[in-house]
Amino acid sequence: MIKHILLVEDDFDYASILKQYLEFSGFKVTWAKNGKEALLALPAAKPDICILDVMMPEMDGFTLAEKMVDNYSETPFVFLTAKSLQEDKIKGLKLGADDYIVKPFEVEELILRIGNILKRSQKREDKAVLEKKIEIGTYTFDSENYLLKHQNLTHRITEKEAHLIVFLHANQNKLIRREEILREVWGNEDFFSGRSMDVFISRLRKYFKEDSNISISSVRGLGFEFTINN
Repeated sequence: MIKHILLVEDDFDYASILKQYLEFSGFKVTWAKNGKEALLALPAAKPDICILDVMMPEMDGFTLAEKMVDNYSETPFVFLTAKSLQEDKIKGLKLGADDYIVKPFEVEELILRIGNILKRSQKREDKAVLEKKIEIGTYTFDSENYLLKHQNLTHRITEKEAHLIVFLHANQNKLIRREEILREVWGNEDFFSGRSMDVFISRLRKYFKEDSNISISSVRGLGFEFTINN
């Protein structure tokens, strides 16, 4: 099946060239010129992945990502930016970005990264079909609808958070090395992915704070332990 990309880029010449390369590589591409146009296109496009430029008029990439996380949490996205500022990268990963690519870059590298993200996304979808609801302590995790429920409290989570929860739960009550989590959930072990993982682990700790029998503890220099005390 042809994968559909929503490309959000305000530079006409740059977007035109990038769109041609992506289409030549076998993708279907919908191009939006800014964040507002992208939001209007999302319901009909139903993309498999989004490529978001950070600096745009009307609505920047970060603001667009925040709105996407609220309404399209299952859709992976990648940031493109001309800036390599560390604070921008941290902001991007806190929003749940699957990757952050600084211009200029080789289009072949972008295509490889997109392919890896889509492969991981497909694996997660396949796993979700097998097990749609998981009991985690006093929580119920609905992997089909990306909902983590505890009594009257419900968290709508992102796809990457869902994948991380499934992996931690499958390896509960034992040491899980950092590199294992990075390979399984992020697909690589670079610095950006490591910082992203730390942010996501902190987020999960907040989600699971209602059950004192659940803990995610750090083992310095090694990894984490996802513990459920019965």
